[in-house]
Amino acid sequence: MSLLSIYKDVSIKKISLLLFLSLSLFANDGVHKFASSKECKECHPKIYNEYYGSMHANATPDKDPIHKAVWDKHPHKNKLEQYSCGKCHSPAANNLDKMITKGQKALPDTQNETHQEAISCAYCHRIQSIEKHKLNNTNIISKTSKKYYSSQKSSLESPYHKTITQNNQHFADGNVCVGCHSHNLNKHGLNLCSTNINDEMSQANCVSCHMPKVNGSVSSINETKMHSFHGFAGAHYKSEMLSKYVDISILKNIDHFIVNIDNRSSHALLLHPMRLAVLKIAVIRDGKTVELEEETFVRVIGKDGKPAMPWLADTTLVDTMIQANEKRAVKRDFKLQKGDRVDVTLGWFLVHPESLKSLGLENQEVAKEFHLFKKESFNF
Repeated sequence: MSLLSIYKDVSIKKISLLLFLSLSLFANDGVHKFASSKECKECHPKIYNEYYGSMHANATPDKDPIHKAVWDKHPHKNKLEQYSCGKCHSPAANNLDKMITKGQKALPDTQNETHQEAISCAYCHRIQSIEKHKLNNTNIISKTSKKYYSSQKSSLESPYHKTITQNNQHFADGNVCVGCHSHNLNKHGLNLCSTNINDEMSQANCVSCHMPKVNGSVSSINETKMHSFHGFAGAHYKSEMLSKYVDISILKNIDHFIVNIDNRSSHALLLHPMRLAVLKIAVIRDGKTVELEEETFVRVIGKDGKPAMPWLADTTLVDTMIQANEKRAVKRDFKLQKGDRVDVTLGWFLVHPESLKSLGLENQEVAKEFHLFKKESFNF
């Protein structure tokens, strides 16, 4: 059966694209274990552009200066010459086995295209199942290079790859991300960053929050009005898409007021111990602004009573981070008057300002800037 008979309702332009993909891309794996994400751009331009700006596309030391700053100090780099972070930061690498096998040597290579793929489109869509382990989970990848899992109910199969929309629990329940984003224990048994979510939840899940439906077609072949956002909204990128899961309100009393922060998400406001969340409160009265004391939320890990790098830390020294489904009350002893306006701003630093110098990040804007998450104004 020809492509013309299969796709009789598709435009000539689309048929030309299908023929191009079928002839020039289908068997072109070369040394790649996974198809290059650039190949996906031909049929999924909107999704590709979103992905290109995401941390999934920029997870390698070469692309993420914050990750590089930590990796440069890691003993696995300096003593073992082994990129153990590759399991989650560059899983599409063609020598991933060496990166995560004891005794082998394999470091990130800027000249290796498979290393710079980071967390590629093909890698995520070939996650067949997830093995749960004590230290961290493991993604089990389909051995068929062009068999991709999806939750999209497609009415038109691609000639480039097979799309499987059934019999994959993790795509069906929206928690395909928990292979890497569930938990990560170091050798001391300390959970460095954990979502602590129930991966069997039927309502709230990774995809429903971090990949919300946005306007635009899934592909140029199978046109749809909406598609799941593939920029993966998070602390680094497009965090404003998540602001609806955090409510801010104010309760006025006679001689003070309380700012309530209601985190309605299924995990802590920020997960990584390097982050610092900040609540800024300002009262505007008669055209003048009074800046009140800031409230900070942080989780500090350490050893022997002092902050320590993730591979050295064996305990949590401080944890004031707003947790899942927690309503945090922040009191300020300030008497509000009629006509006052209170501006409340919630945001964060990706790197705690006190750690910038020790990590050599004092000149990196991405590490220094304050990321605005949500701002609300209240009139009295």
